[in-house]
Amino acid sequence: MLSRKGIIPEEYVLTRLAEDPAEPRYRARERRARFVSKNGNCNVAHKNIREQGRFLQDVFTTLVDLKWPHTLLIFTMSFLCSWLLFAMGWWLVAFAHGDLAAAAGEDTHVACVTSIQSFSSAFLFSIEVQVTIGFGGRMVTEECPLAILILIVQNIVGLMINAIMLGCIFMKTAQAHRRAETLIFSKHAVIALRHNRLCFMLRVGDLRKSMIISATIRMQVVRKTTSPEGEVVPLHQVDIPMENGIGGNSIFLVAPLIIYHVIDAHSPLYDLAPGDLHHHQDLEVIVILEGVVETTGITTQARTSYLADEILWGQRFVPIVAEEDGRYSVDYSKFGNTVKVPTPLCTARQLDEDRSLLDALTLASARGPLRKRSVAVAKAKPKFSISPESLS
Repeated sequence: MLSRKGIIPEEYVLTRLAEDPAEPRYRARERRARFVSKNGNCNVAHKNIREQGRFLQDVFTTLVDLKWPHTLLIFTMSFLCSWLLFAMGWWLVAFAHGDLAAAAGEDTHVACVTSIQSFSSAFLFSIEVQVTIGFGGRMVTEECPLAILILIVQNIVGLMINAIMLGCIFMKTAQAHRRAETLIFSKHAVIALRHNRLCFMLRVGDLRKSMIISATIRMQVVRKTTSPEGEVVPLHQVDIPMENGIGGNSIFLVAPLIIYHVIDAHSPLYDLAPGDLHHHQDLEVIVILEGVVETTGITTQARTSYLADEILWGQRFVPIVAEEDGRYSVDYSKFGNTVKVPTPLCTARQLDEDRSLLDALTLASARGPLRKRSVAVAKAKPKFSISPESLS
């Protein structure tokens, strides 16, 4: 690397793991399974479902939830089966009326459907009827009322298949999670002082200019607990209040916001210490952002989660909103950047019981700039030496 040769200073070079493919000195600690992944997917596998028929009671939702190849395969087979079924019906009508035998010689015979001479021609006529192509070579006459009834039924069935197909495709392309792809959360959450209270903070933003109307945010702590009766709850969910600059859970998400939770006596993080973040395996904080998409009116939801090792103690998010040329600009390159700030290395309970810890921290942080200033003044002060000749 250039920095190792002395060409570029070390502080201006960003090293990556790919540049130095060395063996890791320490083996990574095994992490617990997430309940909600970073991209918002729920890490839950449903097994041994016996009542599979319940999915068929809501066919439309089942079609929307299927993957694209399966959905397109189902609609293709629906069209082919309907064409073949009604083609068989048209062929049976022509066979019963004697149209197949009369097509060879009798010119005075009036057929139920003209120009049907085989099953292939019946299949082509079925396609023409259902998709309303109408080439003009084949048509239904008034000779057979049954043929008119089949024509009506096939038109109704074709309209129903088209309606379900178009509705399913529209819902799959306009699903709510598509809009959630541009709702972003900070990679790490932080715990620091705000208004002399320890707070759990994260940053949320929207990359699109179209707004999320009536946006609300809430947070849950998921951990493994044991009841006094000895019952083990593997996923115990606890709602905790979130705060923002305007108060309440509703947010005006025009620019990135820092959402915070005050760690008080009612918080499940009240006894969380800095040392617990390195070996606390059962803690997971889930953040859920909900709102209505302005352009489509569909409710969307974005989710993420933070494990214990993804929470930074004594850090604070850097400002990314600045005023330039009469308007506010957002620098998303610093969206997840944090800086270290003075923070007590104790739990919120200990801080509430002993407020002198906060006073000592305030005094230490105030002495820091004064000490740096005195050192700078001492370095800048000129030094004078007095020689014996000058005294004489």
